[in-house]
Amino acid sequence: MSRRAIVIGGGGVLGGTWAVGALSALEKELGIAASDADLLVGTSAGSVLAALIACGVSTEELCQHYGQEKVTSGPLLGYEWNPVRATGGSRPGWPRILRPGSPKLFGSGLLKLGELPLTAVLSGLLPPGAKSLERVGHLVDAVSPLGEWAQSPSGSHPDVWVVAMDYETGKRAVFGRTGAPIASLSEAVMASCAIPGWFSPIKIGARTYIDGGAVSATSVDVLSHEGFDEVYVIAPMSLTQSDHPKSLTAKLERQWRGVVSRAAAHEIADVVACGSRVFLASPTAEDLTAMGTNLMDSTRRRIVLETSLRTSPHTWSEQLVG
Repeated sequence: MSRRAIVIGGGGVLGGTWAVGALSALEKELGIAASDADLLVGTSAGSVLAALIACGVSTEELCQHYGQEKVTSGPLLGYEWNPVRATGGSRPGWPRILRPGSPKLFGSGLLKLGELPLTAVLSGLLPPGAKSLERVGHLVDAVSPLGEWAQSPSGSHPDVWVVAMDYETGKRAVFGRTGAPIASLSEAVMASCAIPGWFSPIKIGARTYIDGGAVSATSVDVLSHEGFDEVYVIAPMSLTQSDHPKSLTAKLERQWRGVVSRAAAHEIADVVACGSRVFLASPTAEDLTAMGTNLMDSTRRRIVLETSLRTSPHTWSEQLVG
């Protein structure tokens, strides 16, 4: 039997919502359920999805949860979730302290720009975020109350790796992988979601962590040399086709997506070189229009999910036929 991994990248509230549609299409149209994968790798918003799936939340329940409907079954049955309160709204807010969040990361990063991505280095310059991820942690704890990793009702579940970044060294921490720092599942997810300058960094043990997306929006390359036959990459921040926006903000956002896409392509090439078949799904032009430029705008979740459910089946079909 083929060994299969699913990678779910970051992309804020709306990127995560789009990813739910991509996961649903992967299962309904192609018969590949995330719950049947051998491994789920999640970064930032993708880490929330990976944790929920591994703890027994189905894609149908995720569609209800992210589509602002009442969840009718499963671990999230009866759970009250307010995305605006959970993320603190669609703006980062004013920082408590106007100073670099990690001077050591910024200073050392400048000396080794070839080793660390610019995004990782600049994250040390931003002041510490003022908003809390406590409610996101509560969500994960609701499906894994003992803080254990991937305790599904049936006892059969994918393994989970959650990617964050060490706030001092700029190196990735892949929680859940052999040799990784010890953390509860909710701690790892909060660390992975701690957008620099937006949310407060997360301290786990003696180290402090922030959003894994500061290093890579997908972290596909953590699967190099892992021996998977198939790797399915859901990349909310990548770009396969542009919608040719007219506003300056949207044009800049699309340019950034191009940078992210090229980085993801290099990571995918590394995994392919190790013998894995890799399939990539990223937003279409229609999806980009639905998302807009503020990926933390929770009010657009329903339209983003509906659009993704419509576009994602074709996206996956093109990948598999090709």
